[in-house]
Amino acid sequence: MAVRIAGVTLPNNKRIEAALPLIYGLGLALTQKILVKTKISPDIRVKDLAEDQINMLRTIVEKEHRVEGDLRREILTNIKRLKEIGSYRGSRHARNLPCRGQRTKTNCRTVRGNVRKTMGSGRKPSAQKT
Repeated sequence: MAVRIAGVTLPNNKRIEAALPLIYGLGLALTQKILVKTKISPDIRVKDLAEDQINMLRTIVEKEHRVEGDLRREILTNIKRLKEIGSYRGSRHARNLPCRGQRTKTNCRTVRGNVRKTMGSGRKPSAQKT
């Protein structure tokens, strides 16, 4: 029996504490709070959950927390608003650069692309000059 919560199928062999963070918007800390609230052991496997436990988890996750599509949509609208008002953070998002104050001279290679610009990068070897 596959357990689906918020449109995500949870793997059967994982512990419920490790499976719930696979849902976008739920981390380990929030997962632990949800499990305490529903009085479900974090060590129980997903396949061993009872039907009423699954329904409790589903109602709490979907009703009380913003997860998956709603959360992604909200984040995208926030970034779009920053771009429209012309803020610094919005311009950094538009250029695909870090927007939280990190240095860009030496780091953030994954964001800018792994292009190393050095002094002699395009120069021909000196042995060819005659």
